[in-house]
Amino acid sequence: MALKIAKEALVITRENGKDQIRIEYSKLRKALLNIRAVNHPLRKEIIVLLEEQKKMTVTEIYIKLRIEQSVASQHLAILRKAGIVETSRSGKFIHYSVNKARIGEVSVLINDLT
Repeated sequence: MALKIAKEALVITRENGKDQIRIEYSKLRKALLNIRAVNHPLRKEIIVLLEEQKKMTVTEIYIKLRIEQSVASQHLAILRKAGIVETSRSGKFIHYSVNKARIGEVSVLINDLT
């Protein structure tokens, strides 16, 4: 297996010399952001909770998980930045829900990298 490091991508050539895997750094960074976002025990709990309840406010989340509001908000911000959760506004309330399409995209990214 040969490894070539280019400016914009990582290229791996299999031993047969024919098959190549090209991983663009921008896609790799995006995949890592998403993997890091979901690879935290509390964020996993938040995702499971949102999947069960369909949508919740930050107040409902921190009360249910018995954590500080600021902690819940920080973790939700990470999940939101990665696109794992979506928000919708209802009056003065912001509801969080799981972005199932994004979870599917993350799954594809991970499979492509392995």
